[in-house]
Formats: sequence, C-alpha cells, structure tokens
Amino acid sequence: MTRTPVRLVRDRPTWLIYGQLSLWAYFVYGFTPVVPLLRAEQHTSRMVASLHGTAFAVGGVLCGLLMPMISRRLDRHTRIWSGMAGAAVAILGLTVARPLPATLALAAVASFCGSIAVNAMSAALAEHHGPAGTAAISEANAAAAGVGIGAPLLVGASVTAGWGWRPGLLAMLVGMAVLAVVATIMGIRIPGGRAAAAGGTVTRLPRGFWLAFVSIMATASVEVCMNQWVADVLRQRVGMAQGAATASVAAIIGGMFIGRLVGGRLSLRVPAAQIMLWALALSAVGFAGFWLADWAPLAIAGLVVCGIGNGVHFPLGIALAIEHSGGQPDLATSRTAFAIGIAFGVSPFALAALADQVGPHTAFMMVPLFLCLSAAVITPLARGRHPVAGVGAPAPAVPELGAVGAGRAVVSPSARVR
Repeated sequence: MTRTPVRLVRDRPTWLIYGQLSLWAYFVYGFTPVVPLLRAEQHTSRMVASLHGTAFAVGGVLCGLLMPMISRRLDRHTRIWSGMAGAAVAILGLTVARPLPATLALAAVASFCGSIAVNAMSAALAEHHGPAGTAAISEANAAAAGVGIGAPLLVGASVTAGWGWRPGLLAMLVGMAVLAVVATIMGIRIPGGRAAAAGGTVTRLPRGFWLAFVSIMATASVEVCMNQWVADVLRQRVGMAQGAATASVAAIIGGMFIGRLVGGRLSLRVPAAQIMLWALALSAVGFAGFWLADWAPLAIAGLVVCGIGNGVHFPLGIALAIEHSGGQPDLATSRTAFAIGIAFGVSPFALAALADQVGPHTAFMMVPLFLCLSAAVITPLARGRHPVAGVGAPAPAVPELGAVGAGRAVVSPSARVR
C-alpha cells in the first residue's frame, strides 16, 4: 500500500533541531556502553549497574508527568534550549562524579532535561512539516544516529588510549556550545508557543495511540538492551578486548543511520505502520546473526543489519503516536516519555538480573520477545483503512500554533537515542 508522495522542505529551524537532537543522541549512544565501564569502576554487579537505566527511566517518567504543565508555561524554543542546558550540566557532573548514588542521580537529571527538549522537538517537527512529518522525524534521527556513531568510537578510543571514558562524553558539551553560539548569531528560533490549557480536563488519546505507545516501549527496550549490554556479549562470546567491544556498539548505530535515511525516504510514499513491520523483521534477522555468531566479524555484521531495522523503530513509533493522537502532538509526545521510561527502567534491569544468573548471551533472548510484542500491536495499525488526524493526514485545529520542523526522530527518542 502506498500513498501520494509528499515533499520535505528543510528550513533553518529544522536544521537547528537536527543538530540539537544529534547532540543529545551523542550522549545517549555514548553513555550506554559506558555503563559496563562504570560497573568495573564502582565494583558492582550487572544488575546494580543497570540501575543507571532505571535512573534514566525515572527522569523520563518525571518528564511525562510534568510536561503538560511545562508546555503551558514555556514556548518550544525555551523548552528545548532549557532542556539541553540542564542536560549539559548533568553530563558534566557525570564526568566528575564517582559514587554510585551520584551517577544515578545525575543520569536521572540528564534524562529529565533531555526528554523535555526531545519531546518539544518531536511535536515541533510534526506540526511544522505536516504530511512530511514522518520523513522529518526519520531524517532527524538519521542525523542523530550519524553523529551518535562517533560516541562509542571516541569512548572506545579514549579507553584504549588509557584516558578512560570521560573525555569521549565531554566532546558533546563542546558541540552544544558551538551550536548555541551559531544559532544565537543567526537568530534562529524554533516556532511554536505555549500549549493552551485544556480547561482543567484530561484529554483522552485514541486507542491507536496506545498501540503505538506499547510498540515504543517494546522497541526502546530492544535498543537500550542492545546498546548497553552488547559489548559484554562480544567480550565473552567472541573474545574481543574491552575497548574494541565498546567501540563495536558503533556497528548498531551505523546501521541505525542507514535505516533512518532509507526509512525517511520510504515514509514519503509508504504508510509508517507498514514500514515498521518490515523493520521489525529485519531487526529479528540481524539479531539472529549476531546471537548465533562465534566470530567477531559475523557478529558485527549481524549488529549492522539489526541496527538498520532498529533505526526505524523510534522515529516511526513517535510518528505513529502523533498520527494517532487526534491532533494533540504535545500531549502525545509527553505520554510517550512514560513508554521510554518504562523501557529504560525495566528492560535493562531485567536483562542484567537474568544475565547475572545465566550469562548475557542467553539473557539476550529477551530481545526477540520485545520485537514480537511490537509487531503484534503494530499489525492492527498497518491494517487500518481510515486516516487519523496528525502526521500524514489533515489535523484538526489545535490550541498551540506554530511548530518547528524538526526532530520527530529523536524524540521522545528518542528520545530513541533513546
């Protein structure tokens, strides 16, 4: 099934959001492979180390709770830059802190602030680009994955050089400062004012949104588990050195970059739910190749294929959530923070607890279960015949006017680097 092709027009605010989302993705993709290294520094079990994922979840859930209030008080431009600034301070703290309670608290703060920024980016892109919103989100996430490839590579190189992982993460703060200066000099503002109050009533989101919600939760679980613990499997299963195994996470991110570029182009012609099902199947094939391999090049090739599929999950999941939100993009993106929070809080913790008992390789069989869950809830959306207000269909008037066109991709992703 195809639809009438639409055109994606990129303006300065769109490019700004692409850059902002990419910097956030750099941190997410850089920090997840750092967790096993923190575990070694702090002398904890895998299960305890995975509490950093739980801390991310707490920050995301808190964002979901407070986002409706925040969006009524601050316009999108302010939300995005305030969130990015808060995340930068927390990331700087992470590179200085040593005790477990401190790193957990700072991870939660970084997640909370980053989620505020990413949610506003997604809603902005959706409204700004209309029918081309899915493509904009995918493209923004592709840019984020492209930049994110450098995170595990730099962290791994820093570890190999004997400098530790911290210099690799600090590179993100330099990029953020440069982007802020450029945006200020050029006078770029992200359109979109405050969200109007709903008269004290809670607006219901349609059933289709909640199907997309479950899919985001399942696919975010796949992404965080793969990014956080795949290096452990590579070390134990195929005997890779610590620095090389950490850097190999870039194979997944490289695949995600390809997947988002292709997914963005396809979404201009093919419904998002249909592309999502293809991507889930591709992820399953790539995961099987990685899981069965006992030779490093084959395992890495499987990670690339899995990453191509994974790259589509987050941007299209967010796009579907907005598409089925009944014309309520800000509410939809704030609610998806709960899905991502649950994924980050529960799945890596469960996988790590299981890995402590049976080993990380066997524990990774949780991943195909998450992929099957996502496919089960996306199938009804793929079979739908009636357009739903939102991305890809004419939306009813909404209280908040304007929006930037940019990053659905990350949102909430990504918020799937999420």
